[in-house]
Amino acid sequence: MFSRRRFFSVLIFSFSILPHTTGAAPDFQVVPYNNPELVVDLGVGLWALPLPMDYDGDGDNDLVVSTRNKTSPGLFYFENKEGVVPFPIFEAPVRLDDPQRNVTLGDDGKEPMVFSPGNAFRNFREKQFGDPIAIPFEPEFHTGRANQWNLFDFDGDGDRDLIVGASDWREYGWDDAFDSEGNWTTGPLHAFVYLMKNNGTDDSPDYAKAAKIKAGGEPIDVYGMPSPNFGDWDGDGDYDLICGEFLDRFTYFKNIGSRTEPEYARGVFLQSGGEDLRMDLEMIRVEAIDWDMDTDLDLIVGDEDGRVALVENTGELDDGRPMFNQPRYFQQKAGDLKCGALSTPFGIDWDSDGDQDLICGDTAGYINFIENLGGGDSPKWMKPARLLAGGETIRIQAGPNGSIQGPAEAKWGYTAPTVIDWNHDGLLDIVANSIWGKVVWYENEGTQSAAKLNPAQPIQVEWEGETPKPKWFWWNPTGKELVTQWRTTPFVIDLNEDGLNDLVMLDQEGYLAFFEREKKADGDYILKHPHRIFEDEEGNSLRLNERDAGGSGRRKITMVDWDLDGDLDILINSKNIDFFRNISEDGGYRFKNEGLVAERILAGHTTCPTVVDWDGNGIPDLLVGAEDGYFYHLTNPHKEK
Repeated sequence: MFSRRRFFSVLIFSFSILPHTTGAAPDFQVVPYNNPELVVDLGVGLWALPLPMDYDGDGDNDLVVSTRNKTSPGLFYFENKEGVVPFPIFEAPVRLDDPQRNVTLGDDGKEPMVFSPGNAFRNFREKQFGDPIAIPFEPEFHTGRANQWNLFDFDGDGDRDLIVGASDWREYGWDDAFDSEGNWTTGPLHAFVYLMKNNGTDDSPDYAKAAKIKAGGEPIDVYGMPSPNFGDWDGDGDYDLICGEFLDRFTYFKNIGSRTEPEYARGVFLQSGGEDLRMDLEMIRVEAIDWDMDTDLDLIVGDEDGRVALVENTGELDDGRPMFNQPRYFQQKAGDLKCGALSTPFGIDWDSDGDQDLICGDTAGYINFIENLGGGDSPKWMKPARLLAGGETIRIQAGPNGSIQGPAEAKWGYTAPTVIDWNHDGLLDIVANSIWGKVVWYENEGTQSAAKLNPAQPIQVEWEGETPKPKWFWWNPTGKELVTQWRTTPFVIDLNEDGLNDLVMLDQEGYLAFFEREKKADGDYILKHPHRIFEDEEGNSLRLNERDAGGSGRRKITMVDWDLDGDLDILINSKNIDFFRNISEDGGYRFKNEGLVAERILAGHTTCPTVVDWDGNGIPDLLVGAEDGYFYHLTNPHKEK
């Protein structure tokens, strides 16, 4: 029998002697922390839209957060039981309602009021989205993905006007528009703020034709997602404007007019500590509120990965611009295990203590260690810890031109790790792909129980001819480095059982390829030129993605004897996970897609499979990282007789 470590690092058939059985498959179950004393980052699934308010009416601020992700959508309530303190630890979330699109926060002078496109919800604390009031206006302008409505007395005449923040991404195009020098050749993302003046009353509104609000004589145009918030940020009695964006910054527009005749100066980025104030991730949503009740307006900001941060107003001005502290991410009592968004777990005993931990990538480009504290088939978990390499936090990001889908994805990394003893020195290393399509590895020079990773090194291949790359990449590989399709799993396994770890992953054209490992006479290990040894049901080379550019790659796989019949199958991302059954009769690799392994839908974007054996029965079970950042466990339906 193979050792426990070897089994879970290379997934060889240590349980292949078990017979194939059939039966109704169980469904996916979300994995809890099982650690009630633990405090973790407050979060919901993909896309956090925060609604800070005193939801329970007890005099302190709570958090309500909406998320429309595919896997775990909802409107969630995080109760503050600690009172009026700047940074409470919130209770685990309670689901209140189904979500609405593009919700924003306002008030009617007495109560929190929530808005969605075309609707106001005045009785929100009691009925959430159950009592909508239609806002009588039909936009004639393009709204796009961000369509953020609110009612605000813009000109101080006593009646609330309609404000809409709207995105316009049509000029951007979103895919494959870099020239050979890495310059984006189409336009930026746009986002405008529209005013519809109320010529009626609050009870009987009559909204005028839409007009873009201007600053410095030009329409306000922030990058892709405006999140407009009006407030007297400089304390001079009129209302200024702060906007967010699709990326990570905030723009301040000072009102140089008056309360009744607003006029805005050209926007400047908010700063903290002498640098532009930035969020950790992107796709930010911003709401202004006096969170700490010190009479100035703070910012509550939701990130793409579901976390929510306090950006505290210091109360100080710098050349008339309000100053803020760095973002501080709210904390909650641990509920369900979560790691960023579009999580990419790999099950492995990372710290050599006898149980299977998780090494996990995410959209933000981190690689995280989630420690299993024991508990058998229902483990107790620590919160994710970001791994270091060379003493620095591992974070791979696209930057301005590393994503084929353009500079709007600058903060994303989409790390996809595999854990293996890559250099055969007895220590577990990490091999990872990312948004770049560059496959790298992090050498462990620590110990079996305390890893210490070196900076990333490129995985190199002994290519036969010119070093290949996806044809749509504007940049070229360096030397022999492996550059392939983005956001795909570099799955490492001793496929030919010669004692050397090989690599299986998509090649530059989307075919599943075998990169065989070889040990040279001088002791060095090389990867040989890949071969397409995997076949579909009809005997053709197995192509897992035939799309180009932004639609390419994106395949997350693991290889394991899932049906326990003695040969390797493939589990691959889909609406949950598809089972590619190995139907070869000669020890080869021919696969038939048997479809979804269970009924529960886990993806609007993607999933990532790995296998675990928490119950210790020698049968691989499935763990899936979903787009919402949570983990879903499926007991293998194929059981020993």
